[in-house]
Amino acid sequence: MMTVTYAAGAAIYVNMTNRCPCACTFCIRQGREHVFESDSLWLEREPTVHEVCQSLDAWDLSAYQEVVFCGFGEPTERLDDLLEVARHLREVSDIKIRLNTNGLCDLIAGEPTARRLKGLIDTVSVSLNHASREDYLRVVRPRFGEVSYDAMLSFTRDAVAFVPSVVMTVVDGVTSREEQARCREIAESLGATLRVREYV
Repeated sequence: MMTVTYAAGAAIYVNMTNRCPCACTFCIRQGREHVFESDSLWLEREPTVHEVCQSLDAWDLSAYQEVVFCGFGEPTERLDDLLEVARHLREVSDIKIRLNTNGLCDLIAGEPTARRLKGLIDTVSVSLNHASREDYLRVVRPRFGEVSYDAMLSFTRDAVAFVPSVVMTVVDGVTSREEQARCREIAESLGATLRVREYV
């Protein structure tokens, strides 16, 4: 049976796709099939919107603080479906909704996308990963190439106008303390905050 949703701490995570335009050198998908206490997050096929909503409805959402779109893939590879699921959540619950993303959804969609998150997503967490374009490209290895770094920054700047909370993240151990300070400056210049994630 596919793992479409799973619990971790105070959140329910949604695993809608295994597709991703990046091949990050530190990605946990390279060495494991699951995170936290989940079963395998490798999907036999992508679940339908109806299946995702059904899976979410099976949880007592009042017992959790947020629903997070984050699994073994980039959630915005299915942006239309993701937003449809978010609308369903808005209809049945007042739970907070977070999107964890690599920030390349404008390149995936071929158009600006941040405006579409308004009223549906409470927090966007964007993987910044490195302060320089060169280090970012070396570690993230996006299929879109050199335009990816600026596209990620642009999406973050746009998201600040439409989403209540925008966070950028780096991974401790992948970035030095000195670089984390530079990343904090970048995030704040875009109107976002920085969170240093523990390497899992």
